[in-house]
Amino acid sequence: MTVRNALLGLLAKHPNHGYELHAAFVAMAGGKENWDVKPAQVYTTLARLQEAGLVEISGTEQDGGPEKRIYAITPAGLTELKAWFATPVVDQHQRDEFFLKLMTCLASGEADPYRVIQTQRASLYQQLHQTTTLRGTVDQHAELAYLLLLDQTVMHLEADLRWLDMVEARLDDIRRQPLPQPELKKRGRPRSR
Repeated sequence: MTVRNALLGLLAKHPNHGYELHAAFVAMAGGKENWDVKPAQVYTTLARLQEAGLVEISGTEQDGGPEKRIYAITPAGLTELKAWFATPVVDQHQRDEFFLKLMTCLASGEADPYRVIQTQRASLYQQLHQTTTLRGTVDQHAELAYLLLLDQTVMHLEADLRWLDMVEARLDDIRRQPLPQPELKKRGRPRSR
């Protein structure tokens, strides 16, 4: 949904063709290292938006190369975009790959959970170092939006590091407790009376 709605937002600014929309999306997202959307995904998304009546082809353009379709947002697309702006983003904080890895480690006994935590911590510190180094190269007078994105990344990484410290401190307590088990349901047909 995010790519789709971002494309609608870019088209609300002005009609454009797929190649330019791809370039604008990547630039707005902070570069390929932040959000690597492929040109094919942009074109597929534009086709779906057109099928849904949210964009239309407003013309074509050709400057020495192949013909390019110019897409424009429709009134229905503008309504969809405004609805997206009015809806909060709900992060999937409880659907965390590292948490699942740690629980699987504890359930299987196939790895040392302290080592799993140390590996994750080292990766987070490396990401934090890379992000703060990158942040130092950003011109705050010309790239404030990107700077805010990097600040958010730093804050998330710092929070993840604090959480790892808490998990590590309580790991022995977690290991003493039973792991969550599914509620088993009886299988088969109910008995007839």
